[in-house]
Amino acid sequence: MTAPLLAHATDYGRMYARSTSAQFSVPSITTVIGQQPHGLDGWFGYMGANSLAQDPELPGILGSPGKLRQAVSRAAKAAESYRDEAAKRGDRVHNYCEQVALRALGRPHQMKETREALAANGEEAFAARFDEWWELFQVEPIAPEITVWNKTVGYAGTLDLVAKINGRTCLIDYKTKGTSRDGTVKPLDDKVVMQLVAGMKAEESLVDPVAGEWEAWQHGESPILLAVAVGETEVRPQRANPDVLKHHWWKFCALRRVWEMSADTATAGAALLPLAPPVKR
Repeated sequence: MTAPLLAHATDYGRMYARSTSAQFSVPSITTVIGQQPHGLDGWFGYMGANSLAQDPELPGILGSPGKLRQAVSRAAKAAESYRDEAAKRGDRVHNYCEQVALRALGRPHQMKETREALAANGEEAFAARFDEWWELFQVEPIAPEITVWNKTVGYAGTLDLVAKINGRTCLIDYKTKGTSRDGTVKPLDDKVVMQLVAGMKAEESLVDPVAGEWEAWQHGESPILLAVAVGETEVRPQRANPDVLKHHWWKFCALRRVWEMSADTATAGAALLPLAPPVKR
């Protein structure tokens, strides 16, 4: 996946600048959505316990407190390691999806290299299923990895793809998903609707990142918002329900205010101050 040139990692999350020579000024769409609590405590606990239970060295370390502490330490990092590996896999799959669109547009691409990267990690099935979906839905790409900006609310982001499907303009976001026990792709999170509606509500799209040239957003008039779960056994597209978009937009705007208040609070100064005992009289 091409890293947006105008995106920067900051203490306040990912932020965007107007050009490669400008200072970052607004949060990314995903940073705003990240203000919503995740509630993953149970998952982190399960991953740690499961890692410890499956540690091949467990039978030989039960009598050694030092070795047991090392095993517990490894287990504690299991969820973080799994998350990091999943992120790398997602990047490889997204990168391949982008190359498919670039090739269809007749632009320079790295189809061979990205397919080989997936194969080297035992992930080529993701590419095969994606190719099947692309042909079945007769996707006509318009703009892959397009950066958009909303000045009114104050955010920016990069959409995976703008395309035509069956004559309708679609804003598309890919999500790399694992496989459920029944062999189907795991379900998408409803948060993807916030991500898509924020893209739809953009006011500008990037033309030249070096010059900082932007143009009016051309694809915000009633597009289909399409979340595409890309798995090893299938690719499952789902359309955002038009009847609920306004609610997800309002929620996104509220989270944008939460982000701003959090940033203001972080720079306001110390929240707690030392207190000396009263002077004796």
